[in-house]
Amino acid sequence: MTEAALAHALRLLDESPLIDAHNDLPLLIRMDPAARGSVAAYGLDQRRAGDTDIPRLREGRVAAQVWAAFVPPNDGHPASYALQQIAIVHAMHRLHADVFRPALAADDVARAKAEGRIASFLAIENGAAIENRLDALDAYYALGVRLMTLCHNESLDWCDSATDAPRTGGLSDFGCEVIARMNDLGMIVDLSHTSDAVMHRALDRSRAPVVFSHSNARALCDHPRNIPDDVLELIPEKGALAMATFVPNFICQRSQDWLAALQNAHGGYDGDEAGALAAHEKAAGPWPRGSLTQYCDHLDYLRRRVGPDCIGIGSDFFGAPQGEGLKDVACFPHIFAELIRRGWPDEHLRKLAGGNFLRVLRAVEDARR
Repeated sequence: MTEAALAHALRLLDESPLIDAHNDLPLLIRMDPAARGSVAAYGLDQRRAGDTDIPRLREGRVAAQVWAAFVPPNDGHPASYALQQIAIVHAMHRLHADVFRPALAADDVARAKAEGRIASFLAIENGAAIENRLDALDAYYALGVRLMTLCHNESLDWCDSATDAPRTGGLSDFGCEVIARMNDLGMIVDLSHTSDAVMHRALDRSRAPVVFSHSNARALCDHPRNIPDDVLELIPEKGALAMATFVPNFICQRSQDWLAALQNAHGGYDGDEAGALAAHEKAAGPWPRGSLTQYCDHLDYLRRRVGPDCIGIGSDFFGAPQGEGLKDVACFPHIFAELIRRGWPDEHLRKLAGGNFLRVLRAVEDARR
């Protein structure tokens, strides 16, 4: 059954586009001590250490990838940081034009698949990048950005984070203007990282469907970054999308509890994440990072709560350890094989793979003014 399910998954993904809504490869290229932002030096065309390269994107049957131009919280020059991340993705397009097709619209996914290339979308992760200016959104759109995560792990002047003290009690009036301008441009509003209050107000105010590009079900793992049930209830009527992520402490409650104990014991990483993790493993046992099976439990739960039309995948590969069976971008067919073993019909699998994201992207494009 295992081999048959994997063969079934591979056939399905060869026919139906697989779209991953979140990968932080541009940041890894920028931070790599040897490459230092050089795509050529990074060697994407080689199977390399880490979680993302071209050989494994092919092996994982990725048809379209949304690359995050991540902006660290409290960076002194967020717009500059975002622009440098965007430049890395543009360099990927130039240096690997035979692999990546720059994607600006939903129809580019089918075009890329027909060409044997991967549709390459640009996102900004952290609305600090607009530096409180609406016209910055127009500039980013012109550079190819088609999705923006409203904030990251720290609250902004206009948007509260799920993992920081609130500044505005949710989404300010200017934050509502940001959403309206994104709707006007045809840019997807991403609510991952936002507080519950922001989720509710944004779902109410956006006239186009929104996404949670890398968030799981809070009912299965009690982390503020995951989506609570009262928000999940709103997703179907709004045509929104919950896209499950691979981050261990968003998948597995034991992982979340283990990391919370690390925070309490060591007060954070103090710049030495690896050292703190090693010390805590020695004291508390191995980090329980969750598994592909537990990840699929989230997909099962989300399908039950929001229906097969409102689910997707946003891996959030960012160079850190992931759960068992989820270590790199070659893992996607194995996820689908597990869902096939659980009895998911092909129609639902195709929607999960990419059909639902394309539906949202087309609706966002139709809402433009």
